[in-house]
Amino acid sequence: MTVPPSLIADLRRAVGDDHVWTDAERIAPSLREDRGRWTGTADAVVRPASTDQLAAVVRLCTAARVPMVPQGGNTGLVGGGVPSGGIVIATGRMNRIRALDPLNATMTVEAGCTLAQVQAAADDADRLFPLSLASEGTAQIGGNLSTNAGGTAVLRYGTMRDLTLGLEAVLPSGEVLNALSGLRKDNTGYALKDLLIGAEGTLGIITAAVLKLFPKPARTVTAFAACAGPADALALFDILRSRCGETLVAFEYLERFGLQMVLDHLPGARDPLAAPWPAYALIELSSPDPDANLSERLESALAEAMERDLVPDAVIAGSEAQNAALWSLRESMSDMQKHAGASIKHDVSVPVSSVADFITRGVAACTQHMPDVRACPFGHFGDGNIHFNLTRPNAMSDADFLAHYGRFNRIVHDLVAAMGGSISAEHGIGLAKRDELPRYKDPVALDLCYVLKTAIDPLGLMNPGKVLALR
Repeated sequence: MTVPPSLIADLRRAVGDDHVWTDAERIAPSLREDRGRWTGTADAVVRPASTDQLAAVVRLCTAARVPMVPQGGNTGLVGGGVPSGGIVIATGRMNRIRALDPLNATMTVEAGCTLAQVQAAADDADRLFPLSLASEGTAQIGGNLSTNAGGTAVLRYGTMRDLTLGLEAVLPSGEVLNALSGLRKDNTGYALKDLLIGAEGTLGIITAAVLKLFPKPARTVTAFAACAGPADALALFDILRSRCGETLVAFEYLERFGLQMVLDHLPGARDPLAAPWPAYALIELSSPDPDANLSERLESALAEAMERDLVPDAVIAGSEAQNAALWSLRESMSDMQKHAGASIKHDVSVPVSSVADFITRGVAACTQHMPDVRACPFGHFGDGNIHFNLTRPNAMSDADFLAHYGRFNRIVHDLVAAMGGSISAEHGIGLAKRDELPRYKDPVALDLCYVLKTAIDPLGLMNPGKVLALR
């Protein structure tokens, strides 16, 4: 054990005997990344129930020079919550809704609240918290903030950074930063919350946040449209954006290979259209206006796309059950990919105007390197974020395919950089892209990141080895 027994005893006094776990079997789930790419080590999992308890834990660990890895629902996809020694600080017991102000359209929540819990609390107040992820039943708000999560509604509502007004956090010193402001205008110095959002726990541990709420949609309509490929999908998106304005909440792109995996392996899944097509768009409009005729607006936009030979077929959901069935095809895609063998995954973004060209050029470059690789691009087409996934050839073993991870990273990430994009759109850097970052990030910006890290966490104890490589 690298953590002194005296520290374990102090931690037990700080949070209670039952909430400091040290036996291997109990802490094992906190050491593994969800997809199994990484397994770490830790001497204990500590579960504080309040900001004061968490601050006490941090002060004890800092005094003992013990590394700390904050962990929420452990649903991350880049290894950001995988420990390499020290202790894991699990925030799941910090799960209170502290305040809800419908008139100010804000909700103050603790970091351990699940996204689904926050959505439900907003719904009970006749409001909407719009962040939506496939893992929302498990993902916690602290993790959503630490990775600046995006999801399917960024097109209309923005990322987690856009949805947050204020933060509370414990700094590496054990001090509590209280910036839980519900103000929409506050120019009193640096925007400290924006340093912590997206920092993946490397600058401090977020304990609570003031989140924005929105009017609850009174009307929602969903459609599933066929396309010949990404270029036609982009043209369809432009029509919808022009004709539907802010009622356009989501525009998700998927291709036949990805859809077929879902149809083959998701119980109850059905093809929405009569014939297969190369690509599809999942479209959602919503409005708080109960009199908004969204179906008519969507039908008109789709009719225009059909007249321009952009959409050969489409279906508009006629009920909530049909809406849910269409969304399940998209939201199940990552899980269903596992049935086809190993995947090499890329979470990237490019300007919306370049997204179709990126998909076309990316698939061509990857198949040039490996002709039988099965490309599976899908995702948040309307905000330029594509999950550019590659599934192994049928005749290749998982291990042999994953040996090409570095080469495929170079192909995809170099193309993204050449198109003015980002190698991490919404999943973060973590371990997966830490060593890629210096190749693509502006060197002055990267140096400034190191300056901030050193100034705020001089001992390097906060989630060490994530985001920034050790210098």
